Amino acid sequence: MSNRNFRIGDSVELLDDNVSGIVIKVEDHEVTFETSDGFEMKVPFSLVIKIEGDLDIDMGDDSLIQKLNADLNRKPKQPSQKPKRQQPAMEVDLHIHNLVDKSGHLSNFEMLNIQLEHTRKKIEFAIEKRIKRIVFIHGVGQGVLKAELHTLFRRYDQVEFYDADYQKYGLGATEIYIYDN
Repeated sequence: MSNRNFRIGDSVELLDDNVSGIVIKVEDHEVTFETSDGFEMKVPFSLVIKIEGDLDIDMGDDSLIQKLNADLNRKPKQPSQKPKRQQPAMEVDLHIHNLVDKSGHLSNFEMLNIQLEHTRKKIEFAIEKRIKRIVFIHGVGQGVLKAELHTLFRRYDQVEFYDADYQKYGLGATEIYIYDN
């Protein structure tokens, strides 16, 4: 089912993930939107829904307004005079209640496997979309998930990992940086 009612500036959310943003481009069967983290995502109409209400995107942000105007006017990009700032990291919360509806019937082993598979999918997505930084929020606990995540990260040649910003996440998060191959 294609929905041609999307317009630039609409608030949308992915059906199968907790990702939302503002539409910046509408094509035949696809919509491109900018997430609240500043990433562009291009997806078929069937994978997004229009949502009502405010998102965590600052509409006073000059860069978003410039992007929307540039897409509307389709003028070639002018070289930027401002220094390029670092893209914000994509955040992935691995707490089990964010990944499944009900976790009471799952064993610790099953929960760990769900969290690790979700992590693997997010890394593959980031590599495909050329997203450089991801913060995985795993919590403190006994450290089992953190240890398993580090083992998973070591399997990727282009991934470097380290503790995420302590002031923002405490001890319960690990950040990865993905290098170009």
